Parts: sequence; C-alpha cells; structure tokens
Amino acid sequence: MISDESYKKGLKKMKEMGREDTMLNQRKISEDMYRLSVGALFGDVWDRPHLTLRERQLITLAANIALARPHGTHTHYRSSHHIGITHDEICEVMMHVGMYGGWPCIAHATEQYLEVLKERGDPMADAKPKRDPIED
Repeated sequence: MISDESYKKGLKKMKEMGREDTMLNQRKISEDMYRLSVGALFGDVWDRPHLTLRERQLITLAANIALARPHGTHTHYRSSHHIGITHDEICEVMMHVGMYGGWPCIAHATEQYLEVLKERGDPMADAKPKRDPIED
C-alpha cells in the first residue's frame, strides 16, 4: 500500500494547507483508501520539490475550475485562503480559466466560491450586486 513515510508527509502537508479535515469521508468507509489518498496525493505529489505550495494550489484551483468539479473545489478555495492566496488572485484564476475553458467555468466557479465566502462570513457573499442602467 502506501509507505508510512509518505502518509506522514501527507498529513504534514495537509496541516500546512489547513486541510486536516479533508477526505475524512474516505476514512469512514476505508482506512486504506484514506491512507492511500493522503500518502500519494499530499505526501508524494503535493510534496514534490519543483513547484511551491502556492504554485501547486493555483494549478489545482485552475484545473478544478476548468473541469467544473462538483466536489473538491470548495476545499481548494479554503486552502488558497489559508496559505495566503488573495481574493483578487482567486478571481484572476477564474477569469483566466474562463477564457480557455469557457464562460460556464466562471459561472460554476463563482457559485462555489460564493458558498465558501458565505461560510467564512464574508459580507460580499450576501451583498446585492448593483445593476448598470441599460441604455436605449
């Protein structure tokens, strides 16, 4: 299965990202699945030396947005905030991906990000957007 070293590195990386509660649903049904996910994904892939944690987070966020993932993207918005990626940077990723992946990517990403902002108590999540007047 997965080595204890990879598993421990994975747990450490998850803590660094503020993701200690990630994938616990896997653990409910299979300890092996959880250990494999933690060790392989966070211990081996996320801990590789050639990209920074920030770069990996931005890449993962972009991939999830482009693929309109129904699950997982929320946790990556949270991780982004945790490691210091700003709101403006997250919006830039959404816009950039939307240019390549299509406008529906932006729409889906916006809804998911608003859910995370609401969770955090950010007033932006509940603010009523202003409308521009339509000229004849």
